Amino acid sequence: MKRRLKINVKGKKLYKFINVLHDSGVSCRQQYCKGDIFRGDILHRDLKTVSALAEECGVELKATEYESLGAKFFLYRKRLGLLLGAAAAAAAVLWSSQTIAVIDIQGNSAVSDEVILSALDELDVREGAFLPLTDLRSCEKKLPFLVEDIAWAGIRRSGNRIEIQIREAEPKPPMLRTRIPANIFACRDAEITEVCVRSGQLLHIVGDYVPKGTMLVSAVREFDNGCLSVYHAMGEIRGKYSEAVRFSGAFRTEELSPTGNVSKERYLKLFGLKIPLFFGKTDYKVSTSEVTKKPLMLFGRELPVGTELRTVTETAPTLREYNEEELRGKLMERVYLYEKNFLSGDTKILSRDIKSSRNSDTLTLEVTYELEGVISEERDVYIK
Repeated sequence: MKRRLKINVKGKKLYKFINVLHDSGVSCRQQYCKGDIFRGDILHRDLKTVSALAEECGVELKATEYESLGAKFFLYRKRLGLLLGAAAAAAAVLWSSQTIAVIDIQGNSAVSDEVILSALDELDVREGAFLPLTDLRSCEKKLPFLVEDIAWAGIRRSGNRIEIQIREAEPKPPMLRTRIPANIFACRDAEITEVCVRSGQLLHIVGDYVPKGTMLVSAVREFDNGCLSVYHAMGEIRGKYSEAVRFSGAFRTEELSPTGNVSKERYLKLFGLKIPLFFGKTDYKVSTSEVTKKPLMLFGRELPVGTELRTVTETAPTLREYNEEELRGKLMERVYLYEKNFLSGDTKILSRDIKSSRNSDTLTLEVTYELEGVISEERDVYIK
């Protein structure tokens, strides 16, 4: 594999060059000298030394490289790089075609994609998984057992893309207990504003004030001949009522706040693989993170190649002090959230009265609502 050169030397001081060449320790084989011509072969690494000696002695030096495997590699080194690159690209394409790049879920509405992907992850079906080692037929049979609301699942492979067809289970119809005798009672103190009775005997009318626990519709009917008939009372009674809720907050509280230390972790997502493009590891004890994904797009289609940036912000517990105006604003946010979660739907807010009180540590908002909504509830009649 050593590269060797054939040298041809001419000049008047040829013998001086030969003597200097021998004294330099350069390995020169197959030496031949006739007249004012000297021939031999040397290693390629000694060419600079021999050229310097020839220039020093004033002789003309010509060198020709022998054909060898090392010379061929050196001559075609750039072309060999292209071949190696093409081989690496072919290997990458072959590998990517055998790994899951995209999971496409279709047919689900009640069950979220996150729930299905979590169940598939338990079955080793995820982006980057090696397809020849994945039993898709077994996975589609096990998926309905892992997710309760899935009645049937079909999994099909299209290249490195997995398509999952979902058929969700039909919701069970509610059990109607209309054959069980039941009365209708008031579930709170209220003034009746609206009555809708479909079955039963109405005991109070619009405008009546009824305490909590008052029977509104009776399921027992007594006939003139003394016979009793018991059935299931049905209806809806609406009324006006009051409700009081208290919201309290401390002027001094401990909250998690950013410390100013931010770490950015960038990943290269390549056909399901997540390759880190950073060194080290974030060792924050408490932190928050934000993930930004940028897929590569081609002709409006998302390719399974892109980058992912995860910004990690360190947080630490700090003592936060609020003035009365700031704390009142936070408590009002809780009031609006309560109204959105518990007083929406068929309940109407007629009025709202807010009274505040404070001491050295806390601020309290006492909210009194005037509401209009359903005040009736069914209770079974137990007959011995």
